[in-house]
Amino acid sequence: MKFDVAELVEAKRQIDSTLHKLRQTVKTFEAKENADRYKPQITLAKRRIQAFEISVALIEREINELSKS
Repeated sequence: MKFDVAELVEAKRQIDSTLHKLRQTVKTFEAKENADRYKPQITLAKRRIQAFEISVALIEREINELSKS
């Protein structure tokens, strides 16, 4: 599939917003008194953060390639 720069920029913006919320979620769960109780949720959030960070890197690479054209 081909995407234009505007679509990629918007996708990155949305992912960045979700990343911010996920990072806050991890902080909240880790700050809980009984953080071990939330270990599955923390692990899931951290894995999602990693996946979104990869997505952002790939989107940025694509934006750079399109900008060179």
